[in-house]
Amino acid sequence: MALAALFVIAYAMELSGLMGVLVRWATRICGQMGVLGLWIVVGLAGAASAFLNNTPIVVLAAPVIRDVSRSMGLSPRRFLIPLSYATILGGACTLIGTSTNLLVNDMAQNAGQPTFGMFEATPVALIVAAAGGLYLYAFGARMLDRSEALEAPDVASPTAMVPAGDDPAIFPTDRPFRAFAAWTSLATFVAVVLVAALGWAPIAASALAGAVLLVLLRMISAEEAYRGLRPEILLLVAGMVVIGLSLEVTGLAARATDGLAAFVRPLGPRVALALFYGATLFLTEILSNAAVAVLLTPVAVALASTLGVNPRPFLVGVMLAASAAFATPFGYQTNVLVYQLGGYRYLDFVRVGLPLNLITWAVGVATIPLIFPF
Repeated sequence: MALAALFVIAYAMELSGLMGVLVRWATRICGQMGVLGLWIVVGLAGAASAFLNNTPIVVLAAPVIRDVSRSMGLSPRRFLIPLSYATILGGACTLIGTSTNLLVNDMAQNAGQPTFGMFEATPVALIVAAAGGLYLYAFGARMLDRSEALEAPDVASPTAMVPAGDDPAIFPTDRPFRAFAAWTSLATFVAVVLVAALGWAPIAASALAGAVLLVLLRMISAEEAYRGLRPEILLLVAGMVVIGLSLEVTGLAARATDGLAAFVRPLGPRVALALFYGATLFLTEILSNAAVAVLLTPVAVALASTLGVNPRPFLVGVMLAASAAFATPFGYQTNVLVYQLGGYRYLDFVRVGLPLNLITWAVGVATIPLIFPF
């Protein structure tokens, strides 16, 4: 419900022409500030992904980075993988930044744990994102510079970048700007976030109220609202929740946890967190982030209970690690987008993404217990 309503609000902002204005503004920044402007756009995309779905952000920002970097005689390959990684790192910074966090929150609640606040995991996620961002800026771009250049496929517009299964008409940037609709939609989104962050209403209730309000104010029609939904994501989330609940109800998750707990109990909770975080990182490279979140959240709660410690550190670990698909081009949808546009090779993601996995793993395991004690 929360995801569906947030998609509708984001689509209302796009229909108002606001997204197109932001794209043109980003293009001017890059043109005026050169390489620094390109990195600023990458950083802004990461920040925006903390509140909006990162796929449309990459769809809009990637052609800007590609075209401006080429106009300056630079290879777009230096910036497109960092763009995707920045949005992944940024998405983990809030409860609504990625469906992974919403799923972990929902599954944890089903397991009897208190719900997460909008910004409860933000301190840890920001530290991890900062470490990842510094690595990408200092080393990632240079590693991509040294890789063999390949000619990128010609993409005429951002809408051509949407992967198979997405509606290519969802994120056009040439909408006429309607100021009242743009600011009303943006204000509604900010209000939804504030209401949820202050604990006045659950995120699903506040987001649904915001989406209904925009329909009632005729900022978006009911038909347009239906078009703005992302059924492939919603169906995946719903299916994964059912699978996760079945694992918990049948006792399979508890059975697996007993064996795991017997192995890690003598090692202590910090080592257990490190191993669990690493296992989550590995699984998210071969499974979808939604599947990993749903499958491992009940295991995290049961493992913490068996060890006699607070489940919160393990749940935050799932939030961070389940979205950290950096080492393959197919682990996350935004990686697929830049893989096609930048003409990358598979090994480019391994070369840059594997060290990023290790860095975020180490920083996450070191930081989580400081903010969420066992």
